[in-house]
Amino acid sequence: MLKATVWTRNDCLYCSLAKKELHNRKYQIDERNITSLWSKEDLLKVVPNAKTVPQIFIRGKYIGGYDELMTYFEETTSNYGN
Repeated sequence: MLKATVWTRNDCLYCSLAKKELHNRKYQIDERNITSLWSKEDLLKVVPNAKTVPQIFIRGKYIGGYDELMTYFEETTSNYGN
């Protein structure tokens, strides 16, 4: 199964969109919400320059935010299609 780690916070539209996209693509999501169980400091240990959420990792590889996630899927899908 494909795995993704998504750093999120409550009431974050792009976090919700990223999780929905990953779910639709059958990813198992490890959500790390910085407003409940995790802290911003925990996130900054992993992504020192993070200024926003979501921050997304796929199979341990740092992808970035929602826009980068969509670019990642466009690039990986087009690579398989050609």
